[in-house]
Amino acid sequence: MTNVLVLGANGKIAKLATTQLLADPNNHLTLFLRNSQRLAAAAGDRVKVVDGDAAQEADLTAAMAGSDVVYANLAGSNIEDEAKAVVAAMHASGVKRLIWISTLGIYDEVPGAFGKWNHQMLDGGYLQTYAAAAKVIEDSDLDYTIVRPAWLSNKDEVAYETTQKGEPFKGTEVSRKSIAALVAKLVADPTQAIHESLGVNKPNTDGDKPEWVK
Repeated sequence: MTNVLVLGANGKIAKLATTQLLADPNNHLTLFLRNSQRLAAAAGDRVKVVDGDAAQEADLTAAMAGSDVVYANLAGSNIEDEAKAVVAAMHASGVKRLIWISTLGIYDEVPGAFGKWNHQMLDGGYLQTYAAAAKVIEDSDLDYTIVRPAWLSNKDEVAYETTQKGEPFKGTEVSRKSIAALVAKLVADPTQAIHESLGVNKPNTDGDKPEWVK
């Protein structure tokens, strides 16, 4: 049995990941979010839904008891504070395995015209705060995997490839369902991609910007 704590459980990727994780009968989930009533209907034999603030170490520590894997799908201007709270709570709880969703561009790794466009879209606080949060994770002694998705689509497909930190980012887009599939894969074999930061894109989507952007 694998106990997975899902932080930011009401997010779009997190909901898709929850479905994929529950396809494995060995997985038991704790869904952590503000206003747990939004996911009250998801509670069941293998799903616990809890209320909490991901920037509050005490809330995280209480929810983390008995967890094997923490999957964090957090967002917002305070994501660096959330990263610090997650690391502290994992230390307090003795939990080592973390899957952390970030974004492309935090290492200035997106090349060419797409990289310039990505900066235009995400500079001004977003990239900087996500980069700072990722550094908190990387500076910890946790068994982390950072996931850096390309621009996200709602396509009903699982099609992705990965690049490592230090390599140029590939492609412009990827489906949320693909990111959820990668999360489920990492939970199924938590020895994969430890201390790695993975860029994730749909193959053959190179260009100046995602296809839906005019």
